[in-house]
Amino acid sequence: MGIRFCEAPFRRLTEAELAPWRRVPAAVASDCQNRNMAMSGRIQALKPGWRICGQARTVAATPGDNACVHWLCSTAQPGEVVVVAACGLVEVSMLGEMVTRQSLLRGLGGIVVDGAVRDTAAILDLDFPVFAAGRAPRGPHKEFGGYIDLPAAVGGVAVRPGDLILGDEDGVAVVPLEKIEVVLELAHRHLEKEERWVKALEDGRTLVEIFGVAPPEIAEC
Repeated sequence: MGIRFCEAPFRRLTEAELAPWRRVPAAVASDCQNRNMAMSGRIQALKPGWRICGQARTVAATPGDNACVHWLCSTAQPGEVVVVAACGLVEVSMLGEMVTRQSLLRGLGGIVVDGAVRDTAAILDLDFPVFAAGRAPRGPHKEFGGYIDLPAAVGGVAVRPGDLILGDEDGVAVVPLEKIEVVLELAHRHLEKEERWVKALEDGRTLVEIFGVAPPEIAEC
């Protein structure tokens, strides 16, 4: 089939637009979208503390083939996040040291793959944020191709080129590009509310009081 590139122009966010998002946890972004738009918990950073905040470029790969990953990580723009739909396949790695090194040298914002990676020690040494569903020593092919910059299902979430990708210690969340202003405002309100909850706990109130949890019914035991 070969590599197929679907040109999908999107609005590029400025650094001024991205900056406030760097303080928004993935969990809060999900909470502010009706507790949705969070990728499967199996997709985690290879190293605690790694964070991602950037716009998506998507790969819908043929399972076990990473030709598209090589192409996109060689051509994507600084700050962009390569997001790979790999069907959750964790028996075959979709990238390793060389793809990570190329991405680092291009100044990309990170890689998210719903699949496996390898060369973990080298990736950790490069200190480039890679989030993956697993690790496997078996390498991929480069003969069957796939699609670049189509909407893709990654970790159970629809991702389109240009969508905002947030990754941290909890996992990965997605904010559709057309909703970033609304969700950012909700996120700011949510973070302010969390500060009030913390203050209330420190003042001696309980979570039951703060959240208005109904008392349990008395059961016959």
